[in-house]
Amino acid sequence: MIELKDVNFKYKNGKEVLKNINLQISEGEFVSIIGKNGSGKSTLAKLISGLEKPKKGTVLIDELDTKKKANFQELRKKVGIVFQNPENQILFNNVYDDIAFAINNLKLNDIEIRIQQALEKVDMKEFIKSNTYELSLGQKQRVTIAGVLAINSKYIIFDESTTMLDSYGKETFYKILRTLKEQGYTIIYITNAIDEILMADRIVLIKKGEIISQFKKEDILENIDVLKSNSIEIPYLVNFVEKLNINGIKVELEKWTKEELIEKVIEVYKK
Repeated sequence: MIELKDVNFKYKNGKEVLKNINLQISEGEFVSIIGKNGSGKSTLAKLISGLEKPKKGTVLIDELDTKKKANFQELRKKVGIVFQNPENQILFNNVYDDIAFAINNLKLNDIEIRIQQALEKVDMKEFIKSNTYELSLGQKQRVTIAGVLAINSKYIIFDESTTMLDSYGKETFYKILRTLKEQGYTIIYITNAIDEILMADRIVLIKKGEIISQFKKEDILENIDVLKSNSIEIPYLVNFVEKLNINGIKVELEKWTKEELIEKVIEVYKK
């Protein structure tokens, strides 16, 4: 479990970015963190990953305090992070070498097996000997994900990881994300792309460094006013379902996918 208790954070310039953050994320949960630019989302990701330390309060990863230096190595194994630009995370010109770097750094065994299994999970196994600079941006992003999977990170943070991808790259990315969720990984998903929140189990809304609301995905219709009042765009599917419900066509979806919505609407009209 990930626990943030009364967390506050300031940068060296004195600017307060996060205040009074209390948040729990359970194993196997998919949590989407949303908010306007500058709300503190990425800083929160860095605190959870251990890249930054809280000025006040505590961040615990499976009861390991991120502020204690003795926990640093173990925390690196537990939490992986994938940023916007994969080119900033790829260090080597060869796919194998790039993924092997973190494995060697953490002194883990079975390097070959780990790399092959990780690349298979992101559908990149045939690129194991490829030059990273020859890959597309989407393929590079999959290599960074494989790097996280190769060290068997229990918790994976995606910090606006689709920002630089084209439509094909995004669809491939979403497919991987859904597979990881099915396999039981805990996912913390930072996003400004509002339609992406519908993949999550729970939505956490941050404004000016504070958590002002959090709710389960199935309760999103009851929280539309909260999103609108904080200038958060309403996902197309949610708007559509709301209009259907207002017009007497009751649609209750758990997964909230386009395919499921279409099937449900067809089913309702057949009646």
